[in-house]
Parts: sequence; C-alpha cells; structure tokens
Amino acid sequence: MYPCGLKPSFWADSEQFNTASAMFSNKIQVTEHLLFSKQKPASNHANQAKCLFAEIHLEFMNRLLSAIAFAAHKHRDQRRKDLVASPYINHLIGLANVLANEAGIEDERILIAAILHDTIEDTETTEQELIRDFGKEVADIVMEVSDDKSLSKAERKQLQIEHAATISRRAKVVKLADKICNLRDIANNPPADWTLERKQGYFDWAKSVVDALRGTHPALEHLFDEAYKLRP
Repeated sequence: MYPCGLKPSFWADSEQFNTASAMFSNKIQVTEHLLFSKQKPASNHANQAKCLFAEIHLEFMNRLLSAIAFAAHKHRDQRRKDLVASPYINHLIGLANVLANEAGIEDERILIAAILHDTIEDTETTEQELIRDFGKEVADIVMEVSDDKSLSKAERKQLQIEHAATISRRAKVVKLADKICNLRDIANNPPADWTLERKQGYFDWAKSVVDALRGTHPALEHLFDEAYKLRP
C-alpha cells in the first residue's frame, strides 16, 4: 500500500515529464493552502496536505532513481582517475549529495541534471535521449555544462571560463558543485599519475571558472572556497 492510497507516478514520455515541474509547483501551492487556510476543518486540510507531500516525494524519488540508473548504465565501464579507480557513478551521486545536503538545493531539475551532467560529454548519450527520458529542461542543463570533445583540451578549458557567466542559473549551480567535488577529490584522493604542478594547475583553473560564476549561489561558492583552501 502507498501512503494515502497514492501510487507513485513515472513519466514515461517527454510530454508527461515536461509537465512535472509545473505539477510539482502547483501541488506545493495547494499543500500550503491546505495547511494554512483558515477554513475548517483544519485536520482535513492537514491530512490532504500530507497526502500531497507523500505523492510529491514518491514522484521525485522515481525520477531521481531513474536518472541514477540511466547514468550508472551509461558510465558502467568508466572509472575515476584516483588510485583505487572508483566507479564513475560515485562522482555523480556525490555531486547530487553536495547540492541537496550541503547546499540545500531542492530543484529536481538541477538534481537530476547533476546526475546526468557527464552523459553527453563522456558517453554515447544523445541530447534526444535525455529529452525523451528526462524532459527538455533537464537536457538543456546537461547540454550547457557539456564540453565539445571535438576541441582540444586547452580550448575546452578556456571556453569553460569564457562561457561560465553566460549559462543559465541552473547550469551554473551544477557546474559549481562539479568543481567542488573535483577539488575535494584531487586533494583527498588524487589521480595516481598527477604531478604537484598539475594538481595546482587544476585548482587554479577551477577557480577561474568559479570566479565567473560568482553571485549565483553563496552557499555553494563558500563550499568551493573551502575546497580551494585544500590546494596542494
């Protein structure tokens, strides 16, 4: 049995998924009305609000777990560059954890895009796949934070600095969290073959990117600054 008799919903096609955010917002507004309306009986309002909160939670959990499963499959043969070759999915889950549990981000589009943010750049995933399975808003965020792998590494890094200020706020939030996680990983569990100079160079380049993102999210920017203090 599901809470209040509510069955969790899953949007299997893009048209349904693209309406999810609007539905989520409307349910929040209705829930607030039920909780704080002066109409009686208040107990009925509270029960209805609890049912709506339960439905919202189940819907979001379905979508988030779908994104994790999708990313785990797409990155299944990839490992991080650390000494123990950690599964790549660890990085993606860690990034979403920073957003949700350290920065208090509740926007499901940002959290799902965080899980998927490397699929375009590092796997054979297409934009149309993301639109089909997760909706255009999520796909747009992922596209904004993806490098063009046809360019040289130096060009890609320079373009990240130049484009940082022009991307959407949601994309900026994902990029901030990505840089936080990368700095922490390099400081605490660095790639086995990276020299001190390369580690320092990454820290300084990441700071150049984040400096162009300043003013987006103070809490994330503070977390980045704390991570930067770990510079080797």
